[in-house]
Amino acid sequence: MKIAISSGHGEKVRGASGYIDEVEEARRVVERVADDLHEAGVLVNVFHDNTSTTQDQNLHTIVDWHNSQDRDYDISVHFNAYQTTDKPMGTECCYLTQEDLAARVAGAISTSGDLINRGPKVRSDLYFLNSTDMPAILIETCFVDSKADVNAYQVNFGMICGAIAGVFTGESEAAFPGPQEKLFRTVGKCSWFGGPQDEGVDADEGLAFIYEYDQAPHLFLKEQPPNTSGLARRLDPAVPYVACRWDYSKTPKEMLADKDNFALVRAGKWRIFAWPADWGPHETTDRVADLSPGLLETLGLDTDDEVEVIYPFRLK
Repeated sequence: MKIAISSGHGEKVRGASGYIDEVEEARRVVERVADDLHEAGVLVNVFHDNTSTTQDQNLHTIVDWHNSQDRDYDISVHFNAYQTTDKPMGTECCYLTQEDLAARVAGAISTSGDLINRGPKVRSDLYFLNSTDMPAILIETCFVDSKADVNAYQVNFGMICGAIAGVFTGESEAAFPGPQEKLFRTVGKCSWFGGPQDEGVDADEGLAFIYEYDQAPHLFLKEQPPNTSGLARRLDPAVPYVACRWDYSKTPKEMLADKDNFALVRAGKWRIFAWPADWGPHETTDRVADLSPGLLETLGLDTDDEVEVIYPFRLK
């Protein structure tokens, strides 16, 4: 499969603006979706218009690029706007001929992003859909002027992009179950975990970690701090990750064998394996999640701030 994906509007021909900027966010979505597709073995070409100075030139530049590509699908990523509001507005996907594909993409974004599903929208007035040669959709990810939408989008950015990619890789329905099927959810205080300054973990606790360095080098510091052997102090504090609690009466191999308790957690573009059935507030601190310093900074959180933890993945 080959996909051509572009962001709507351009550097000099701006789109909608509200709590977030359409052009900037569309580019973020395109790049992350492309990363997820590449990781799944899909051939992807990406385009952002940095040269057009008029709307007409912008539309022709984007469509001309798509029609110059060897691909099976055309995707254009946009963000909607209506009027400034605190209320949720939702996501939708526009199509001319691809109703089923648009419905699946809108549904995947809605479920993964906790956004209202406005569904597939047939549009015969959009130049992109009328002029591209291959099956095409135009995604309206959420409303930039809806505070509720923007909050949901920012919190669930990685999962939304993974959901879009999952529609094309066949992973969407399995990886993004409906809200009533979420595998684990809790709300409570968080704390920080990891990096050379973390001295709160026993030196041998890393024995329960399922990754070796060569399996996930991005999670580790390039050099182990001197006089330390514990997992926490070997991890890169800048990388977004969630440190998961487990049942200490079980060995990792026993827990890996318990498929009903096995889940895949995504933090941005990184994947972390965990056992959510054994989780819960810490027996002495009541904290429900340990986040890397980098993830805390990204989310604007400090230790003991309240977080919502949702892990919707079930591996089968």
